Amino acid sequence: MTVRAAAKVNLVLSVGGPHPDGMHPLDTVYQAISLYDDVRASPAEEWEVGVTPVGGVDCSGVPLDEGNLAVRAGQLLAAHHGLDRAARLDIDKGIPVAGGLAGGSADAAAALVALDRLWHLRTPDDDLLGLAARLGSDVPFALLGGTAHGGGNGEQVTPLADAGDHWWVVVPDEGGLSTPAVYREYDRLHPDAPTTPPASHALLAALADGDHAALAAALHNDLEGPAVSLRPELGERLALVRAHHEGAVLLSGSGPTVLALSSTHEGATQTRRALLEAGVPVVHVATGPVAGAHVVELVG
Repeated sequence: MTVRAAAKVNLVLSVGGPHPDGMHPLDTVYQAISLYDDVRASPAEEWEVGVTPVGGVDCSGVPLDEGNLAVRAGQLLAAHHGLDRAARLDIDKGIPVAGGLAGGSADAAAALVALDRLWHLRTPDDDLLGLAARLGSDVPFALLGGTAHGGGNGEQVTPLADAGDHWWVVVPDEGGLSTPAVYREYDRLHPDAPTTPPASHALLAALADGDHAALAAALHNDLEGPAVSLRPELGERLALVRAHHEGAVLLSGSGPTVLALSSTHEGATQTRRALLEAGVPVVHVATGPVAGAHVVELVG
């Protein structure tokens, strides 16, 4: 049983000051884009994980034990049904690791779907979404895909109508960034941040109207400043991408992947070509929105 799940980008990511439990309230708009991980589930006596890189993705930091979020998803699903089961999860990883593209969350969502089908559990969608929310704020969206508004800590996901074809230039970075570290830096830089983040009205209106120019103008990421503060060379990477792209450029999530939005495939490929010629080693072109976690192969 093989399930495919997509990378996510945040069209807007507004962050509020932390609650007493340390969690940050978010107002965000997610979009699934066409960079994928495939998770293949097969019966096994113990939990096992295998990872194969796709397209030169560096998988050296991916845990192969119970620290892998996909394994935790499988264990949570089994416990939800009162089962004592395990499986082998083979991950073909095309989503850059630790890049702010929610590759681990995509794997967890794919594992939930794959194991639900493998074990013939027929878990209701609402239950799967509830389990996903317990695994992390990005996992429910990885199940749904498309374009969606996220509230709470990001796990309260509401699908949005999005008739646009959006093209993304995706520029990974060799070094990862710790998401908790970026949030700590946000707190240091914004000690008086309001507990309610500003709402993304302008971006929601741009999506509803299909207005690409308004969408580009509304893109925003509150974590870009903290990420650049921790790694100043990211500011240089953002400036390089902006020098070779006429449209909007921003950091993806907590970074360090840089995104550039284009209204056409031609425009995105032109930017990719220019960045490669400027010495950037890896540049992807992806489109969105695309589907959430879904079965792509069933064997047996």
